[in-house]
Amino acid sequence: MKAIVVTEQAAGTAGMKLVHRPEPQAAINDVVVQIHASRFIPTELEWPSTWADRLDRNRTPSIPGHELAGVVSALGYGTTGLSVGQRVFGLADWYRDGTLAEYVAIEARNLAPLPGDVDFTVGASLPISGLTAWQGLFQHGRLQAGQSVLAHGAAGAVGSMVTQLAREAGAYVIGSGRAADRQTVLDFGAKEFVDLDNDALEDVGKVDLVFDVIGGDIQKRSAALIRAGGTLVSIVGPVEARPSQGLAIDFVVEADRAQLSEIVQRVRDGRLRINIGNVSTLDDAVAALNPTERRKGSTIIRVRP
Repeated sequence: MKAIVVTEQAAGTAGMKLVHRPEPQAAINDVVVQIHASRFIPTELEWPSTWADRLDRNRTPSIPGHELAGVVSALGYGTTGLSVGQRVFGLADWYRDGTLAEYVAIEARNLAPLPGDVDFTVGASLPISGLTAWQGLFQHGRLQAGQSVLAHGAAGAVGSMVTQLAREAGAYVIGSGRAADRQTVLDFGAKEFVDLDNDALEDVGKVDLVFDVIGGDIQKRSAALIRAGGTLVSIVGPVEARPSQGLAIDFVVEADRAQLSEIVQRVRDGRLRINIGNVSTLDDAVAALNPTERRKGSTIIRVRP
């Protein structure tokens, strides 16, 4: 099969290569999925799991990418809940070869059915951003209707999901980003916009939840905005600054079939809009994942026509 591999962390995305690899086999409780579309996020090349297995043994050349949509082509021994020929989407294990390939072996529990009226490119755009937003808001942030949320990077893949899901849950959403992102953030449902380059973040006032995708100084200043009993949720590693009277939580997103089904249903009925900026083929993926200019929205790799 065709696949994109990486062999050297220092090379970054420029070190990606299109090669031929053996098709994967399904282990116990696995399925093999014929991939129709996948997504890669550049921070994967900073994750130890891209380069080493759980015992810290080198596993390069490794296939990156962890989001996929496709069709089940084989079942492993003991696999239940899915069938050959079924449309699925989901989130591949961090420590196994990923989804920038024609096939992937993946635990069945990491997948959810993809309705027939949802395009594969849409399905591949949802798992990390959708699950991250869902888990950060509702599991870790315990968001309730009537609360206020400051969503950093609200025009991005995760931030736009945070904004929309929080708004649907009845929260008052303040989105942040660059000046050029203002209208996009407001269109996704934020009531206010903070230009992080020019506005005073402290003018936001107290909020119940900050969803941080930036870290550093922005995170430290945001911690001071959390009202008593509120929560700072971070997806950029251990929290450096903690609210004086609230909680600080960092987490790594996990696959969850029920949550994936909730998210894709919201896409189907129009409650949730996706943010795809570019679609490329697997043959052209290396160039697409090494853009020469800043692009808005996700880059999706369409593996099959």
